[in-house]
This record gives sequence, C-alpha cells and structure tokens, in this order.
Amino acid sequence: MQLQLSQIAALCKGQLCGDGSEIVTNITLDSRQVQKGSMFVAVRGERVDGHRFVSATFEGGAVCVLVEEAPDCEGNYILVESTLQAIKDIAEGYRSTLSVTVIGITGSVGKTSTKEMLASVLEQKFKVTKTLGNFNNEIGLPLTVFRVKEEDDIAILEMGISDFGEMSRLTNIARPDMCVITNIGQCHLENLGDRDGVLRAKTEIFQGMKPNAVAVLNGEDDKLLTVTEVQGNAPLFFGRENNGKNRVFAKETEDLGLEGTNITIGFLDGSELTALIPVAGEHMVSNALAAALVGRELGLTLEEIKAGIESYETISGRNHTIKTDNYTILDDCYNANPMSMKSALNIISKSKGRRVAILGDMFELGEDEEALHREVGTYAGKSSLDVLICAGERCKYLAEEARKYGKQVYHFTDREEVIANLPQLLRRGDTIVVKASHGMGYQRIVEYLTNHR
Repeated sequence: MQLQLSQIAALCKGQLCGDGSEIVTNITLDSRQVQKGSMFVAVRGERVDGHRFVSATFEGGAVCVLVEEAPDCEGNYILVESTLQAIKDIAEGYRSTLSVTVIGITGSVGKTSTKEMLASVLEQKFKVTKTLGNFNNEIGLPLTVFRVKEEDDIAILEMGISDFGEMSRLTNIARPDMCVITNIGQCHLENLGDRDGVLRAKTEIFQGMKPNAVAVLNGEDDKLLTVTEVQGNAPLFFGRENNGKNRVFAKETEDLGLEGTNITIGFLDGSELTALIPVAGEHMVSNALAAALVGRELGLTLEEIKAGIESYETISGRNHTIKTDNYTILDDCYNANPMSMKSALNIISKSKGRRVAILGDMFELGEDEEALHREVGTYAGKSSLDVLICAGERCKYLAEEARKYGKQVYHFTDREEVIANLPQLLRRGDTIVVKASHGMGYQRIVEYLTNHR
C-alpha cells in the first residue's frame, strides 16, 4: 500500500501531528512486526495496552503511530478517539481506491477450506491476495485489506461473525464484487438464536456488495435455497445434484479415504472435468464445486480449474493430516460446531486400523448446548469409531451418549488431563482426529501427538 499520512488522517478523521507527506506502506497492530514504512496502531487490549510500545516502534522504523493519547516521544502520530474504529475507516477508504476484484467468503462451516481451495484455483490465472490464518473479523479484515496491492487481480476475504450487525460492518469495508456462502449451520446460537437467525446474519454480506455483484451459494443448503435475488441478480448455485438449478455439480465421485476424492465435475453447458481432490472429507467436494463455479465465472479454463483443485493444500488446524512414526493425525482443532464435528467423524471413519477421536467442548451454542453435544455423542456412538477421548464440562453429555452404543469412552476434566493419559490410551498405528472449539486449546494436543516418540 502507498498512503500519505495526510490521507490516512482524513480517512479516520484523526488529528495529525507531523509530516503529512510521509508514506505508509503497511499497517500493523503488532509492535514486533514493525518495519520501515510501518504505521503502528496502538490498541488497548484486556491484557496489554499497545500505547506502551509506541516508543519502541519508532526505534523499529515506524513512520507513524495511530493512538488514542498523544505519545511522550518524538515522531509522527495521528490522534483518534478509537484506534479500532479508525483502522476500519482507513481500510474502507483504502478499499475504495483499489480496482481489484474482491470475493467475500462466509458461512457457518468451511470458510477457510473454501477460501484456500478458491485461491488455489484462481492462482492458476490471477495474482491473488487472501486472508491469512483467522484474520476474518473486525480487526483481521482491515489488516487483510491493507495487504492488498494495486497490482493484485483478486482479493479473497474470509468474513466471520458471531452476532447481528457484524457482517454489515465487514461488508462495508470489503465491498465484495462476488460472495460465496458455504452453508447455514448451528454456530453462535447464543447470539443468533437459530438457523434462521444465522441466515439473516450471514446474508448481511449482500448489503455492502457492489451493484450487479454475484452471489455463489450452496444449493444443498435449505436455508440458502430461499435466497432468490442479490443486487438485482439471481444467485448462482453449486451442489452435488444435477437438478437444473446447480450451475456446477458432481457427476461422479470416488472416495479414496484419507487420500482424498476423485471427482468428475459437470457444468450446465455440458462441459466437464475430472480431478483428484487431494484432501479427505465430503465437504471438500462442495469446496471444489464452489471453486469451479467461481473459476468459470471469472474466465478460467477447465484445465486451469483442474490444476487448481489438484494443487490444494491444507493449513494447520483445519483438516490437516500429519503422519508420524506412531500415528496418523487429523488436525482439525481450530474450531468446532455440531456440523463440523460430524464431518470430522465421517472423515476418520474412512481410515484403516484403529480410529480414535479426541474431542472437546463446542462453545457459543446457547441454551441448546447440552442437546447439541448429546446429538454429536449419538453420532459418534453410531459411527465406526473405536475410541472416544474427550474433555470439558459440555463434553460429558457427548460422552454419556456415546457410551450408550458400547463405545470405549474416556472423559477428562481438561486438556492437560487428556495429554497426561494419552500414553496409556493410544497405540502405535492409530488414526486420530483432534477437534474442539478454539478456546479449548487443543493445538497443544496436536503438538504432543506430533512430537511424541
């Protein structure tokens, strides 16, 4: 990015003290990432106040700091009432200067894997910037927008929410030319109530989309099928069935277990392609279909789409397979809800040898949290799982239900107790899925399994 300090101050209605002609090339909230050309944003967090590091960021090469109180050291600064609001205002203004095509991705489950599949496909033809890690909220989205360069062709922005109104604020920043909605599930029910509430909250993305924008929706989702118009255009649907409504569909699939899926993708114009999705999971079929539809809309050839699907790679914490001398580990511990829990259990059911699930509490399910944990427990009990290991106050309900089906079930108080008991519960050659809401910190379990000898 190339923004003068005077431009930035105008965008966030801040008071500039210093040389307004100096150029900012990147914006960060992390003082450790400051480099030449940086603007450091001082945020007051629950544990740390970024204003403590202002002096150090100037020493690290910062051009300017964005602050809520005037610093007691020399250097350019912009004073605002709220630095968090200011970065959203700056991002919205910066986005308006870009000619890049923006694709917004949201949904209850599969946002990140769909984003990665879509990027893998579109990178066969375009220069693409995408959301990194979990930078998909009201802090992460602006930081992703700041990474977009004028020479980029495509920006793929993941957009995550937990309450009404959040998506409206995100879409006002992103201004998508196209959006992809993966599904409407049982997520953040504490705030959103039920799936109808989730639908309303997710489809707020339509409000800030560009005129004549394109909505790409999952045609297998009953709630998304109720959407008939977006910005004056009919939405484009993808799905497994060739029902005349899905623009892209799966003609044939061959499940290869943990090795992935062979798929023949059909298009309404009669064309088709065959590709290997190199990652396990039925949800990856939907991801490939969504990417194929977007790719065709943006002018990719069938060969380019095929190459993109086959070059897909997973990222840590999201359906990422790790093979060690002792175990095959399915690291899916970044987050969890009932839909994704069942999907993870489906994936491991296709593995050979002893199948082990290490599960943890699912958060933000509202008043139905007990029933939903029991529902997953029943699903686990009926599955081909051999051993269920779980922890957390909510997971006791999951464990109770799974035991009714004769499963070998172990329930512990917390993550550390799970780790302490793993040596006596696991066997060499086990295939293990690790899944829980992010707050359970199950990445520690993945690290233990990966390094355990």
